[in-house]
Formats: sequence, C-alpha cells, structure tokens
Amino acid sequence: MCNRQDDEYSLTGFSSSRIVNMGIKNDTAGEDDGERRLIKSPSSDTLSRNPPTQPFVYLLAFFSALGGFLFGYDTGVVSGAMLLLKREMNLNTMWQELVVSSTVGAAAISSLSGGFLNGLLGRKKCTLLASFIFTFGGFFMTFAPNKEVLLVGRIIVGLGIGVASMTLPVYIAEVSPPHMRGQLVTVITVLITAGQFIACVVDGAFSYMKHDGWRYMLGLSVLPSILQFVGFLFLPESPRWLLQKGRQEEARQVLSRIRGCQDVDEEFDYIRTSIEEEEKELRGGGIIFLRILGHGPTRRALIVGCGLQMFQQLTGINTVMYYSATILQMSGVRDERRAIWLSAVTSGTNFVCTSLSIWLVDRVGRRKLTLASLTGTALSLSVLSLGFLLAAQYSPPVTLHPLDSHNSSCAKYGYCGDCMLNPACGFCYHENGSSVFDSTCLPVNPKTTEHSAWGGCANQTETLEGPFWAYNFCPTTYSWVVLMGLLLYLTSFAPGMGPMPWTINSEIYPLWARSTGNACSAGVNWIFNVVLSLTFLHIAELITYQGIFFVYMGFTVLGLLFAFGCLPETQGLQLEDIETLFTGPLCSCGTSSHLTNRNIQYIRKSPEFSPVDNGKVGLENDIAYITVSKNEFPPPK
Repeated sequence: MCNRQDDEYSLTGFSSSRIVNMGIKNDTAGEDDGERRLIKSPSSDTLSRNPPTQPFVYLLAFFSALGGFLFGYDTGVVSGAMLLLKREMNLNTMWQELVVSSTVGAAAISSLSGGFLNGLLGRKKCTLLASFIFTFGGFFMTFAPNKEVLLVGRIIVGLGIGVASMTLPVYIAEVSPPHMRGQLVTVITVLITAGQFIACVVDGAFSYMKHDGWRYMLGLSVLPSILQFVGFLFLPESPRWLLQKGRQEEARQVLSRIRGCQDVDEEFDYIRTSIEEEEKELRGGGIIFLRILGHGPTRRALIVGCGLQMFQQLTGINTVMYYSATILQMSGVRDERRAIWLSAVTSGTNFVCTSLSIWLVDRVGRRKLTLASLTGTALSLSVLSLGFLLAAQYSPPVTLHPLDSHNSSCAKYGYCGDCMLNPACGFCYHENGSSVFDSTCLPVNPKTTEHSAWGGCANQTETLEGPFWAYNFCPTTYSWVVLMGLLLYLTSFAPGMGPMPWTINSEIYPLWARSTGNACSAGVNWIFNVVLSLTFLHIAELITYQGIFFVYMGFTVLGLLFAFGCLPETQGLQLEDIETLFTGPLCSCGTSSHLTNRNIQYIRKSPEFSPVDNGKVGLENDIAYITVSKNEFPPPK
C-alpha cells in the first residue's frame, strides 16, 4: 500500500521482485517514468550482492580476451618487423605507413559492419568468424613473396581484428556479473598489452636472423587465433542476445550454466522485463542507427562512447606502439637490435601498468581512472617532445661538404637533424667517444637504406672506427629522455585510457543499441587509428618529431576536458540501469543522472541488521521499507 507522509512516498511490505514492475502514478508521464525507473533500482542492487563468481565466467573471459591478445600481437610485432622489412623489401616512407595502417584501415571498415553481424549472427558466431579470418591472414603474411602480397595479408588480418574488437567486449559485458564486469572487460585490454609485449620479445629473438626473420614474427600470430576458434566452439552464446531473439529457454539454460549453482530466476526475469520494455518503447523497426540518433539518452551515450574512442587514438598511443622501435631509433639508438629490445621494455611497462587496471577499475571507478590517465599522458607527452627537441637543438653539424654532390639536395643541409627529415638522405660520420667528426649528409642508396648512394658510407661494412651510417636517427646523448618519456607515457596511459573506452562502451548502451553503438564507437577508434598511423612519418618530416608529439599533447588536453565534462560513472550498475545516467544534459561534469540527487533509503526490520546497515540491500525479505523523496523528476529529453 502507499501512504503519503510529509512529502514522501512510503512503500511498505513489498518484496524486491514485486517492486521491479511497480510504478507510482504521478501527474506527468515524465515523473512516472522517472519514479518507475527509480523504484526499479533496488532490484538492480539485489542482483549485484557480489555472490561467488563461477570459474566458468573466467573461462569465457579468457577465450574472449584472446582476441585482445591477437590485436596486441599484431600491432606490437609490426614495430620490430618494420625495421627488418624496410631493409629487406626496401620500403620507403609511404610503404612503411601502408603496411602499418592497412590493418587498422581494414579493421575500421569491418568494425562498422560488425554491429549488423552481431545482431544477425550473435556474439559467438562473429567471434568464430573473426578467428578464422585472422588465421587465414596470418598464413598469407607468412608466405608473402613481396610487399604487395604482404599488404593484402595485413588487410585480411585487419578485417578479423575489426569484427573481434567490437564483439568481444560486448560478449564479456553481457555474461559477467555486475560486480565483476569492469574487471573482466578490462582483461581484453590487458591481453592486448600482453600481446604487444610478447610480440616485442619475439621480434628481438628473430632479429638475429640474417633473412626472413619477419616471416616468423608475423606468422606466430596464427597460434592464438586457432586456440580462440577451437575454444569458442564449446562456449555458449550471450543469454541477452538469445532473449532478444525470443529463445527464452535456451537463454535460461545458458545463464544457469554461467552462474553455476546460483538461482538465476530473478536475474533472468529482470533482463527479460528490461528487453520487453525496450521493445515497447521502440514501437516498431527501422534503422537502429537512426533510432539511436532520435533517442536522447542513447544518442548522448553514443557521443560519449565515440568521443572516448577518438581521444584514445588522438593521444598517439597506437602510433607509439606501431613505431616504438622506429621512435627509439629516431631518438639516437643506432643498433637495430637494441632499439627492438628497448621497444620490448616499453611494451612490458605497458603490460604491467594495464594489468593494474583490473584491480583499479571496480575500486577507483571508470571516471577517475580516465581523468587521472589523461592528465599523466599529457605531461608525459611534453617530456617526449622535450627529448626530441633537445636532440634537435644539439644535433651534430655536417662538417664535410663534398665538391661533387652529384646534384643531390642532401648537400644543402648543415645539421644532422635537418638531414634526417629528408627521407632521401642519411648521415655519414666518424665517432670519437661522444663527439662526431668528418660528418656528411649523403643521398641514400635507392636499393637499400643500409648504405649511401656514394661516398664514405657506400657499400661498406661498419668498423669500430667508422664510418657509421645513420638513417632515421642522429647520434645524440639525449636518447634517455625519449626513453623516459615513452615509459612515463605508457605508465600514465595504460591503466586508464587504454582499457576504459572499451569497458565504458560495452556498458553504456541499452541492449537494442548495444551492437550498433559499439560498432560505431569501435569504427571511430579504427578510423582515427588509421589516420594517425598513415600520417605519422610524413607529419614528422613536416613539423619535426618534437612537433608531432606536442600536437598529440594538445589533443590529450582536449580529451581531458571532454571526459571531465561529459563522462559519468558507471561503476557497480546493472547494464539495464546505466541508461538513466544519460537522461540529463550531455556535459554536466559527470553528474548527468537525474537519480544522483534523489534520496533513496532502505530500512530493514530483520534483527541481523543494525542501523549502520541502512542503505545496503540484502535478501528480498530483508527489505521492510523503501522511502523515496518527493523531489521533482525531470522527464528524459
């Protein structure tokens, strides 16, 4: 019964299962909707009482996260493989960028189609499809006879990565219990960084081969893709997708299998009721993307999700990972193998720091992690830019200008830094301790970048006395500043902006828009990924290396302002309740939910609870009263 007392509605003697579908009639439809959603929340809390997590959930998370490992391995392995490929296949700047960016470009296209495939085929079949495509592409790259075939293989691999990138976070989010959802979705990003680290170790191991070491680097990616394909043959479909397709009995069986011995009746009814309410609100079909744009809360969620994915890439993370060995070489690390192993150190740092996010995400919260990460990333990018600036300011001078320049434009440069910005030139020098002498800027050999076209460094094996041939780097004593900047960058980025955009996007959309919303946000991620990776080397030549990292720092500051103003906290909420966070204005400093200022009080009569336990939800029969303040409830816009 309902009794009105002192401007409050007091609801007495109802179990939480009855409260789920109960509404309080009010003067306006907006108030009714707001209070109905508010009353519904106790059921959400009841479902997230942190019951023991079944081992089967970890098995689901592991095989799903293998997709992240595949993505990480592919992006990490190309960093070291590129140093060998550009020498053996004589790749110029454009071909280097094509080999790197073709994968992410294909991933952008396939991720946009992944929403349709997810709705049509389901999460399981899409994962199997992605694993098969990735395996096929891995074999294609391994046996590539030339750079054109290698490029095709990279595109095939990208198609598989794109489908997996928007499918697997959704799958894990839909099968995880609420109190574990953030951690389990974050496992995908942790395995991305693990894949990048393992790839760098593999790069280092095979860099000692004189020829074709890159084939083994790229070919080993098929092993985890085969493992994921076999594993998913025995894993169930998402129960939420099954319910959406009307396969209720199968959905109940899957949910029972995932939750083990727990009673799933309340969770099953809760999910089913939410889906039925969504279908009533939709009132018919239509293109889902257009329905998202026409529905205020979901449209705002899409803006936040796409914005986070965009700024994740604009911080330059995948440029750093794709070109980490090249960046270290640019900073003055002369030896290829040393650059590859130092790249492994940076990838290891990325992996360790991302692993911290599993522990932090459901303790600190998504919003705080994201804001702290963006702040640290901006500061570390300034250090990275400073390292290259110091290297440029103290760049060794060109001391020898040959009388016979063979009409080369390289002869006009007076410093090594200027010489390096021209991809047709290299720096030939002698070294005495830390000092450089008898240095010349010479044109590079058109057949191989290992030698100059003529002069002292043409077709000559380096000795301890020199001369030394520098291509893509200048000898400098400031390489340690760049390495420190890279380590600080990954330490800041990895726990927050690495996993949080994927974790948050897997949560913030209602079920009817979840596949399409994740496809759109993943597509935005891949589009900006391909733009940055395709232009990094050319822009670095245009505005210098320190300039491009300064630009990334500016983008990071903009991302910090966006996250501070528009990102709400989703920690601990049921997937079906998160939509309420976006019923208010888009950007209100993380407090957009109209529920955040409402007074919700739970009072228990059970003798096992003391007054200090008020506000916590126990078993259904522990709830004696629910009191809701009679404040205004603005209708969703």
